[in-house]
Amino acid sequence: MINLILRRLLQSAVVLLVMSLLVFIAVYAIGDPIALLVDPQADQRDIARVRASLGLDAPWWAQYGHFLAAAGRGDLGQTFTHGEPAIRLVLARMPATLELASAALLIALVAGVPLGLWAGLRPNSLSARLVNGLALLGFSLPTFWVGMMLIMLFAVGLGWLPTGGRGPTEPVFGMPLSITGIEGWRHLLLPAVTLALFKWSLLLRLTAGATREAMRQDYVRFARARGLFPARIVGVHVLKNILIPIVTVSGLEFGSLIAFAVVTETVFAWPGMGKLLIDAIAVLDRPVVVAYLLITVALFVAINLVVDLLYALLDPRVRLGSAA
Repeated sequence: MINLILRRLLQSAVVLLVMSLLVFIAVYAIGDPIALLVDPQADQRDIARVRASLGLDAPWWAQYGHFLAAAGRGDLGQTFTHGEPAIRLVLARMPATLELASAALLIALVAGVPLGLWAGLRPNSLSARLVNGLALLGFSLPTFWVGMMLIMLFAVGLGWLPTGGRGPTEPVFGMPLSITGIEGWRHLLLPAVTLALFKWSLLLRLTAGATREAMRQDYVRFARARGLFPARIVGVHVLKNILIPIVTVSGLEFGSLIAFAVVTETVFAWPGMGKLLIDAIAVLDRPVVVAYLLITVALFVAINLVVDLLYALLDPRVRLGSAA
């Protein structure tokens, strides 16, 4: 297990280094932020002074070298527009995104796994076909359109829920969260459901397929021959074996929920990292974009590491393979 953790940490460091180079080059190629930051009426001397003060007068490889040296000290640069460390600005928005992504994944798991199990156990029933049809609909509908329809129905039409924003927050272990109050849940419900729809469909189809496959295995036939109750066969034998792909996909999808919550955060004006990224791209605030992307990659790497460890706990063959 220790070898597995050390190998994953080494791979993670290499991934972060490569991603930092790719992200830096991509952000550099987007455009020159000076055109947006300096008054168009300014003379060349003022433009050169601002460019030098932001460190944009050096070649990109020199800027990348300075960035790597500073990143080693935990400094990802100063924002061009907010005048504060970019990493501090992104981390301040992270609790909102983590809260939204966690709620979306919880909704997808609670609604997707039981329905997938039901559809997998009764593949030819009318209810299973209806559930699979709903899952296909969830795959097909665009996220932004679903969000707008939910706003039109529950916020504008019925007036039950707010159209956007996060609501009041309270510190929980030093992290500001809005789920501690009813008003926070009212703000969270619509964006979380919107973000969860695609993942719900994915987990439902995955669970249904894995259940159908498991029900055809010899250990299930043997359990039936022993006269075990169907509930015990499903709860102990089937569910235990289909948990491995569900845990793996859930972990990976949690990373994608964090990284791709940009559209949902924009539609619902959710003050998370995704909305911050859109605002930063609009003014070419390079340090914020780089800090956001690197922190997102680091989260992906950490989540993959946790998934690998859970996988090793659920499947002893992984531990044996890593030991060999």
